[in-house]
Amino acid sequence: MYSKITLQKGKEISVQRLHPWLFSGAIKLKEGFITEGSIVEVFGSNGQYLCTGLYGSGSIAVRVISYEQVKIDTAFWVNKIAKAWEYRQNLGILNSHTNCCRLFFAEGDGVPGLVLDYYDGHVIFQAHNIGVYQLKADIVVALQHVLGTALKSIFDKSADTLGKHAKEKSVNGFLLGQSGSVAVTENDVKFEVDFVNGQKTGFFLDQRVNREILMKYAKGRKVLNTFSYTGGFSIYAAKAGAMLVHSVDVSASAIDICNQNAELNHLTNHQAFVADTFDFLKDKQGQYDCIILDPPAFTKSRDTRHQAIIGYKRLNAMAMKMIQPGGILFTFSCSGVVDKFLFYNTIAAAAMESGRDVKILEYLNQPPDHPVTPYFPEGEYLKGMILYIR
Repeated sequence: MYSKITLQKGKEISVQRLHPWLFSGAIKLKEGFITEGSIVEVFGSNGQYLCTGLYGSGSIAVRVISYEQVKIDTAFWVNKIAKAWEYRQNLGILNSHTNCCRLFFAEGDGVPGLVLDYYDGHVIFQAHNIGVYQLKADIVVALQHVLGTALKSIFDKSADTLGKHAKEKSVNGFLLGQSGSVAVTENDVKFEVDFVNGQKTGFFLDQRVNREILMKYAKGRKVLNTFSYTGGFSIYAAKAGAMLVHSVDVSASAIDICNQNAELNHLTNHQAFVADTFDFLKDKQGQYDCIILDPPAFTKSRDTRHQAIIGYKRLNAMAMKMIQPGGILFTFSCSGVVDKFLFYNTIAAAAMESGRDVKILEYLNQPPDHPVTPYFPEGEYLKGMILYIR
């Protein structure tokens, strides 16, 4: 039915362990017409079927989407998306207090490269490989089938995520319906989401649980939210009763939406600044007793990981030195190539450099709508810590 790939002897183990990536070095033979994004069936050296996946010409040669020999059609996608939707419904992630979440999280939900974010009926489709992108028509039909009347629009935002091996040029645009920015509710906090023009899909849904945790620490404190984007942590802190909240981001458009979000929630204890975080911190010694460090990924490549670690260490040491005694520091890394142990060691190095007495209060990670499976630990990209600084 599909083109065939046969593996070298002994290379079946990763598939048998349900890891969703097959590397090019594992391949012995390719049969049929195989191009970038082709659906392929993978067989062991003994001729036994192993899995079905999407072919790529990079080091990851096959991204597994099924361990059963089935047709990859609309019914397949209905089943995949229905399972993801049911999982989130069963956990009560969408409820009377929250109407946005990650609906489908790539390997965590069984399809590497497919991301679907849900904003009160508006779904943002992102393909991170050309194979998924080529199948988007079936995915759109499946979303209509699974979500029914809850679906208001589907927006394709794959132009910047397809990767260097994609020959097909993607243009962002609506696949179903039409909408501008949309106001959503997360834990009874309101946010304006510009999924058409904003970063990623318009909002960082992966910090939902951690933003809620911040509320128990922020009351009565002077809070600084760095790399604030549209003010997720800021608005939570302000609603929790912080004495004041300052948001800092280098993007003027992000700060504009951040200010809109403060108005949307009727907050008067918030002020936002367009500035580079490192520059902003230089002369703020002792002005804050709660700081959030949630920078963008300093690297996405193992080749530049060392430089990223230097950046994380410098940023955290700077914040630790300038925070008031008794201060609370929330610090994060969203870089997938910086694992949690390397990140924790980097924070330890920053603490030693700061000369402050630092205690670990909590470890933080991504929420359950960004699921991590035991077969793909690489999916645990977001890690964080809450620190007490004396």
